[in-house]
Amino acid sequence: VKPTTPRCSVPKAVPVGKSASLHCHENEGFPKSTYSWYRNSEPLSPDTKSSTKSHNSSYTLNPATGTLVFHAVHKGDTGRYSCIATNDAGFAKCEEQEMEV
Repeated sequence: VKPTTPRCSVPKAVPVGKSASLHCHENEGFPKSTYSWYRNSEPLSPDTKSSTKSHNSSYTLNPATGTLVFHAVHKGDTGRYSCIATNDAGFAKCEEQEMEV
């Protein structure tokens, strides 16, 4: 079963240096969806160690739960965030939401 449009929650504004949690979830898809996050239409790598784009960003992305946690945000984390839920039957994307740091 193809995923439905996931529900995304993105904080509107986060003070520099604070942590921020972004959530993405849908429960219609079968098999269970995996989640990927995008900032300004650029994919965020689940593995921050291997990604050059996010070398100065400290976040944890859990593809199974759809949770994206910034441990200490900085100005560069400001942007439009969206999430895509994917399974074998297809994918669905939530609306972009702005997070300001």
